[in-house]
Amino acid sequence: MFEQFQTYLYSYTLLIPFTALFVAIVVKGVVHAARGKFSFSNMLGSGGMPSAHSTFVIALATAMGIKNGPWSDEFMICLVFSIIIIYDAMNVRYQAGLHAKALNELTPDDGTTLNETLGHTPIEALAGGIIGFTTAAILLGL
Repeated sequence: MFEQFQTYLYSYTLLIPFTALFVAIVVKGVVHAARGKFSFSNMLGSGGMPSAHSTFVIALATAMGIKNGPWSDEFMICLVFSIIIIYDAMNVRYQAGLHAKALNELTPDDGTTLNETLGHTPIEALAGGIIGFTTAAILLGL
């Protein structure tokens, strides 16, 4: 039964990163609940532990590496884009979140605030990558 499912996933590889994304969203909800800050907007929003961006792109790269080999063009393309996306999440979007926090502190409290949780810390990105890799490896039987 599971072997038939793996064969199906080999044919429809895009299901793997979406499955990993679902796992990351559930884990993010559990982390927020453990911190006493559970809400669906926190669970589905950007930023936080783990990085859903990292989960998604690492799951896709892992799936392409397992399916086509680590020296394949498909894997290399996914790997390069994964590095760019994770870099952006940890640096550009993280810095934008810090700027939003500073601006929120400077502006009067009129009920509107900027989103401060845009990016990820390296540990959040690493946790997302581990979830992505593990999910893809399990689903494809590595």
